Amino acid sequence: MDFDAIVLAGGRSSRLGGTPKSGLIYDGATLLERSVAAAGGARRIVVVGPEPAGLPAGVLSCREEPPFAGPAAAIAAGLAGLRRARAAGEGDAVMVLVLACDMPRAADAVRALREAAAAAGSGSVMASSPDGRLQPLAGFYRTAALQRAVDDAEAGGTLMHGSVFALLARLDVQAVTVPAGSTDDVDTWDDAAALGVAAREQ
Repeated sequence: MDFDAIVLAGGRSSRLGGTPKSGLIYDGATLLERSVAAAGGARRIVVVGPEPAGLPAGVLSCREEPPFAGPAAAIAAGLAGLRRARAAGEGDAVMVLVLACDMPRAADAVRALREAAAAAGSGSVMASSPDGRLQPLAGFYRTAALQRAVDDAEAGGTLMHGSVFALLARLDVQAVTVPAGSTDDVDTWDDAAALGVAAREQ
């Protein structure tokens, strides 16, 4: 499947006392490293957030403006970063994976979503947990449709600090049930402990 990937890594982590989620450790790797690995096979990967050290060769980085303007604005920044990186005459990838970096088991969700998107052939897919909770920051979206939604939100003044669900409302999105636990995210230290996630040793 032809896709690019946007990995969102720019939140304030306020309920973690400001500790960046991207640097937390799960099973020997940072959450950011795991998210980038989960996006393997993408034509290009862009990480949106403070520029991290040690990104794999070829992985792009950019920042939403202003910083901490929310995930909708970060998605817009990621699309712009991907577009800037295109070679002359090259078009957009058909699909774009949007993935938050705070889900340690996201690779399982991405595999299920990728299979569903490839089988569907058209339209976008968003993760749903087995109990029906939607996770818009784990999904494959039609690039052209997502860019139109971003343009409309920017024109309407609803992009900065806007809702991701509102951003995606005009897209044709199918909910795909993903493996249990694969979209569980880290918002608090209690979440981290429950998921086996730890702070990086200094």
